[in-house]
Amino acid sequence: MDSSITPKEGGLGGVSLEDLPKSHSFTSKLPGDPEVPTPESSRMATTENPKLLLPRMVRDGLFVYVKPDVHDMAKTEILAVSPAAMRDLGLKLAEKESEEFKKFVVGNRVFEEESYPWAALYGGWQFGDWAGQLGDGRAISMFEGTNPSTRVRYEVQLKGAGRTPFSRFADGRAVLRSSIREFLVSEALNALSIPTTRALSLSYFTNEKVLRERIEPRAIVVRMAESWLRIGSFDIHRRRQQRNLLITLADYCIEEVFGGIEMIVDEAKKNGYGDAYEGLDRYRILYKEIVRRTAETTALWQVYGFMNGVLNTDNVSVYGLSLDFGPFSFMDTYDPSFTPNHDDHFLRYSYRNTPTIMWWNLVRLGEDLAELYAVDDPAFLASEEYLSSGIPESKFEDFVGRAEKIIEEEGEFYKSVFGKHYAAGFARRLGLTQTKDTDREGIIESALELMKVHKLDFQHFFRRLGGVSVFGKDAIDVEGIATVFLTGQRGIGVPSTEESANSIYEWFIDVYSARLEEEGSTNDEARKIRMNNVNPKFVLRNWILDEVIERVEKLGDRKVLDHVLHLALHPFEEKWTAEEESAERYKDEQRFSGDVPMEGQGIMCSCSS
Repeated sequence: MDSSITPKEGGLGGVSLEDLPKSHSFTSKLPGDPEVPTPESSRMATTENPKLLLPRMVRDGLFVYVKPDVHDMAKTEILAVSPAAMRDLGLKLAEKESEEFKKFVVGNRVFEEESYPWAALYGGWQFGDWAGQLGDGRAISMFEGTNPSTRVRYEVQLKGAGRTPFSRFADGRAVLRSSIREFLVSEALNALSIPTTRALSLSYFTNEKVLRERIEPRAIVVRMAESWLRIGSFDIHRRRQQRNLLITLADYCIEEVFGGIEMIVDEAKKNGYGDAYEGLDRYRILYKEIVRRTAETTALWQVYGFMNGVLNTDNVSVYGLSLDFGPFSFMDTYDPSFTPNHDDHFLRYSYRNTPTIMWWNLVRLGEDLAELYAVDDPAFLASEEYLSSGIPESKFEDFVGRAEKIIEEEGEFYKSVFGKHYAAGFARRLGLTQTKDTDREGIIESALELMKVHKLDFQHFFRRLGGVSVFGKDAIDVEGIATVFLTGQRGIGVPSTEESANSIYEWFIDVYSARLEEEGSTNDEARKIRMNNVNPKFVLRNWILDEVIERVEKLGDRKVLDHVLHLALHPFEEKWTAEEESAERYKDEQRFSGDVPMEGQGIMCSCSS
């Protein structure tokens, strides 16, 4: 990681876009497409050979230099800017009003001298089938920006900025509908402390339409991530048997994305996994680190009921980030078989199957890297024989045996890490201060079974449970329990009768109170505070997103986008706006944080964006 950049000005207040330290390690340290080898060749191709910058097969290199479309500024509008993303990138919030920023977020300001834009190559397994070359078909990376205060480096992209060689048959553009969804969910996940790519801004074109399932307005999201590398980045080079590129990319990932082997191991030790990395070679450590990060993030998705909806290898980050948001959803009424993708007929990406399919994706990565970590002599990787022909036939059977054993061991590591974070995450949501080995099959499974049988809302359950008085003289009666858990669920779950309330009390509350008492957590008020700090009152549900899209696109309502962004950035608040301050905002907040309307339950989406 580059920590040598000295900003012109720093501090917690942030810097201007012009003064933000910028780099381009991806293009300076990795080989690009030999057809467009330099920024100058990309500039020349714009007029002399534009086909080089349009959809085609890129058979060598890891990226192509390409610039975004240029737009009439009078016909663009910035709809929203995330103050949290501005802070984390290191920009001062006032910068959003500058002409420099307004030009940049729609592709009209390129910092060519510091970093010429590029689009990255990758492939992917989609719904279990090899899809071939994919790549950044509508995302263009502008630079890597380093926050002067935190030293965290983000690769900043414009999504929807125009065609690239990886656009295939598409137009390189993004529609307002999907852009609103990605912008808001990126920031919502971050506010829940779930690792994710981020969204800096959302812009809209007043004069441009895009044809998808219908004709829709065009938009651009400026997004950022510590790395945009994904499993598909490795898939493509293994499939093409480009061993030199595979090694180069793996080394780049180790040194530039993760900061080197020493930093990876130190991070593992901090997280209690140091022994698991002991004595491993660099490529095995790389694989293990990606497995660890993926397991931790997948566990958090489960804990908060988040489903990506299309977990192909081109949508799975090597950095452990939530990545590429299409038909995603947060769980409404608890149903472990729910998938938010209406094209997912076999429930491949359902809530229940998410941990399994993420391991399936990691096995593909294990196969991609196998020759690097399972070779009997690491020095052989530098030989011309290996680069041209791979593992010799005489050694192939032994190699396969070693690779399969290592992948199997990493599978056990994945299960261990996932299980640890799954149990700890749900324990926090249940207000527990300790995690026991028996919790996953005990209190956690009891809570999930309760929600499943009674068709309770997954999100409200935990927040409302925090308000249940379990101990002391104010312990609630059965009618009170029904009021807490079944409000708004009539017609969806069981009716709020004394019989159903008794069922909840007998089946869960006794077990729950016994578990709390076992660890000494008998102070209801202290437990409520703990639970409210980790159980959001506001969750970015699909019905809310649909309303925001409708109001922005059809009604020209600009306030609702900023309002919902504010709720997403502060999901744990009990109240955001006083009724006397703004009756309209107060009313929206009550609706958005209240029970899901019948017509808003379990909304599914397509991959079209």
